[in-house]
Amino acid sequence: MTENISTDEVVVLCDESINSNAMHQTQSVQPKVTKERKKRSRAWNHFGLFVDEEGNKKSKCKHCGQDYFADSVKNGTKAMLTHMLTCTKMPKSVDKSQTQIGFQSVQGGNTSDVVVVSWKFEQEQCRRALCRMVIVDELPFKFVEKEGFRNFMKVAQPRFKIPSRTTVTRDCFKLFDEEKQKLKIFFGEARQRVCLTTDTWTSLQRINYMCITAHWIDNEWIMHKRIINFCPISSHKGEDMANEIMKCLRDWGLDKIFTITVDNASSNDVTVKELSKIFTKRGINFMNGEHLHVRCMAHILNLVVQDGLKVSVVSIERVRKAVKYIRLSPARCKRFQECCEDVDINCKKSLCLDVSTRWNSTYLMLNRAIEFENVFSSYAARDIGLLHYLQFVEDEDGKDEHRSVVGALLSDDWDNVRKIANFLQIFYDLTREVSGSHYVTANSHFLKICEVSCYLKQLISSEEDNEDLLGKIASNMREKFDKYWGTPKKMNKMIFISCVLDPRHKFVSVGFALQMMFGKEGPILENGVRDYMDLLFGEYVKSLSKDKGSQHSSSLSISSFENSTSLLSSSENEVESKNFNILSWWKINSPRFPVLAEMARDVLAIPISSVASECAFSTGGRILDSFRSSLTPKLVQTLVCLQDWIRSESQPKSVEEDIDVLEQLEQDLANTSILDD
Repeated sequence: MTENISTDEVVVLCDESINSNAMHQTQSVQPKVTKERKKRSRAWNHFGLFVDEEGNKKSKCKHCGQDYFADSVKNGTKAMLTHMLTCTKMPKSVDKSQTQIGFQSVQGGNTSDVVVVSWKFEQEQCRRALCRMVIVDELPFKFVEKEGFRNFMKVAQPRFKIPSRTTVTRDCFKLFDEEKQKLKIFFGEARQRVCLTTDTWTSLQRINYMCITAHWIDNEWIMHKRIINFCPISSHKGEDMANEIMKCLRDWGLDKIFTITVDNASSNDVTVKELSKIFTKRGINFMNGEHLHVRCMAHILNLVVQDGLKVSVVSIERVRKAVKYIRLSPARCKRFQECCEDVDINCKKSLCLDVSTRWNSTYLMLNRAIEFENVFSSYAARDIGLLHYLQFVEDEDGKDEHRSVVGALLSDDWDNVRKIANFLQIFYDLTREVSGSHYVTANSHFLKICEVSCYLKQLISSEEDNEDLLGKIASNMREKFDKYWGTPKKMNKMIFISCVLDPRHKFVSVGFALQMMFGKEGPILENGVRDYMDLLFGEYVKSLSKDKGSQHSSSLSISSFENSTSLLSSSENEVESKNFNILSWWKINSPRFPVLAEMARDVLAIPISSVASECAFSTGGRILDSFRSSLTPKLVQTLVCLQDWIRSESQPKSVEEDIDVLEQLEQDLANTSILDD
């Protein structure tokens, strides 16, 4: 039996069948949706993805707009990563990635001693290091734009963006301001007084510069020196120089000035007097400025020796001419070297010619010539021209004197040269000793003066030497010596106090030295030193009493005075002189003698020469050479001061070359070239 179905039902069944087939076809046609992969390269932090008109996938720098092809299969991200290293508009971001391992040399150790440290590239640190390199090595600012340096940095650290010379100049000014602010804070917090040295210099720009250097001993008993000004001055007049120094002191906030060490120029006398008046008006002139003016000992020694060498010394002139003759020709120098080999002298040194106005260079010339005494005789046998060159030498009356020649020089020339060299060595070593600025020199000032006085007196009083060459030289030197150190009134009283504060000497050595120099007046002069010491001690007691409170004033004064009297009057040598460090001794004993310790910190910081300021002119001369003569005075000051502040005081710069190493290197290169051929 057949089931009957209505027409409407047939229509509904057809529609359902059609819809079902349509849905099935639609599901089969739709594409499969895949999840987009996350971009893992750090380049996409700075690049955006787009499609150009031709349908190519590209990336565009978000900072400068530079675009690159960015198909994930064909191109990759290498071009984008390279662009990030050179993009000028790329922001300076802090690298938070893992640090790398590096090796750093150990301070104070051997050259091979290294320690492993963590390292991470930082643009600002590299720029700061570059700025310091330009300052310390005295490089021109355009050095950073040179092709060689840029190629080197591409290999060493391609991530470093090399600044322009204008940017480096701005970095120097910024660094100067930062370091100056640190020093200002230190001076503001420090209690000790500051000693100054100053000198003037004229650059090739015909600009007069003044250098002012501060010296002090800190609370850890470490000695410091810093150039605090290198500025142009309007003139060399004493008043103008005093005003410039006061301007500098106000800028640094310094009002505790203990001494000022200068050379013996007459304008410096006026400068110190004007400064003393200004200090008195401001109420900061300690002890009424009685010890403010310190004369440079190295400069006085230079004047003393120069006066002595004014005696016409034929032997010195003959050695000078012989050295000049040989050095005039490379062929003669080579012949002289051959003579050294003939007499079995294996010396890497060479002859040096002096500057007649500088006695220390004369000493070095004579000292070097003595080492080649036998070589000169051998050379004269090969080169007859030297004998003819030395036959005529001006005598003391200025007339040409013909004398017999034995070898290259006269028979008695070498004896005279040896005497003069030994005589000058005492003053040469003394000048080097008192010219230091990184160690205490004030404590030996007076004793060195006493040694020179006794030495000259001995040469003059000897009947044999009175008519001899050294007797004449010593007589001339004694006249100049007495001009500056002939009486205690001509000496700064601090040179006695500094010797008293040395536990190896105390009043015992001072009294003995005064008696050696001035005879029967010695004990009277020693009493004067004691009286001045008492006055100075009283001033320091008042100063410390203000800091600790008035209630401790009397007890501090009595106890400190009794302790200091027992210390300074003791004749027992309680310290060993070998490897003795006076600053370490005072650091250990400062709790026992608090007042004397404060006094010693100021007195022992006094530099007895102005060499520290004069050395800055050598730096200024190298910075202001003929290729950098357009530098402004402000920039010159920045470079000179920063170099002094940055350089490590414990590791002085060595500019000497190891000749043996260089010759071995040349020999190795020569052997290598032979093997290659």
